[in-house]
Amino acid sequence: MAQIIEGREVAKKIKRELKPRIAALKDAGTTPGLATVLVGDDPASETYVNSKARTCEKLGMYSQVIRREAGIRQDELEDIVRSLNENPDIHGILVQSPLPSHMDELAVTLTIIPEKDVDGFHPYNVGMMLIGRGDLLPCTPYGIIKLLEYYGIDPSGKEVVVVGRSNIVGKPVAALLMQKAKMANATVTVAHSRSHNLPEITRRADILIAAIGKPEFISGDMVKDGVVIIDVGVNRVDDPGSEKGYRLVGDVQFDQCSQRASYITPVPGGIGPMTIAMLMSNTVTAAERLSRRG
Repeated sequence: MAQIIEGREVAKKIKRELKPRIAALKDAGTTPGLATVLVGDDPASETYVNSKARTCEKLGMYSQVIRREAGIRQDELEDIVRSLNENPDIHGILVQSPLPSHMDELAVTLTIIPEKDVDGFHPYNVGMMLIGRGDLLPCTPYGIIKLLEYYGIDPSGKEVVVVGRSNIVGKPVAALLMQKAKMANATVTVAHSRSHNLPEITRRADILIAAIGKPEFISGDMVKDGVVIIDVGVNRVDDPGSEKGYRLVGDVQFDQCSQRASYITPVPGGIGPMTIAMLMSNTVTAAERLSRRG
């Protein structure tokens, strides 16, 4: 039976380590500030935004949440971002995804100045990550690296299979793990929906990162004994027996795969808390950098 990788526990440690950095900034006259822009009324997005705001408050950081109707024009949203770029009280800007279908999400990302791009999605920050010089890294991939580090799971020389090729998780986590750096140096395969013989590929993995967005897609016969499984998926499936009428599951069949794995993340309680913790870390890093610049 696999050891559970407790994301909540690791996230608490990271937030504890942020507190002296936040205190030092405040002593110097700077309170780290995060602005989150929420467009529309997507319930999952609302939950995430509220969680981020509460975490800021608990850490003694400044949080601003800007809510706009789904029908907002592209130029209006970009104007909001530009005003936040110029606001000295704001060190991190996050525009919550997904945006309504009429919006150009890349154009919004490009409007955020790289120094305040705490999601790590701006092409400048993506490029810096690829050459191993980034310090505002995409939050979920960054959280995966921190989880592995906490549990002493060194990817160096290991075969890592990433199932999923999104710009948010799949591509950046592959880029981080192949770096010539601490907690990297892995041999990385990125598999996806068009990959032939996917079970053969996943069974090679010493570390399997599932980020394909399909409920319980990875079954027990797709992994080898002793594998480390990082399940990034968060999927709602109908469950008439639960109070909410649904339950959350990952991209991995937990009951099956936990019998074969050496370590596995649960859903919920695995990657989710780490994503928010790394967002806070990026915001503090941005505040430190901007305060030094004056």
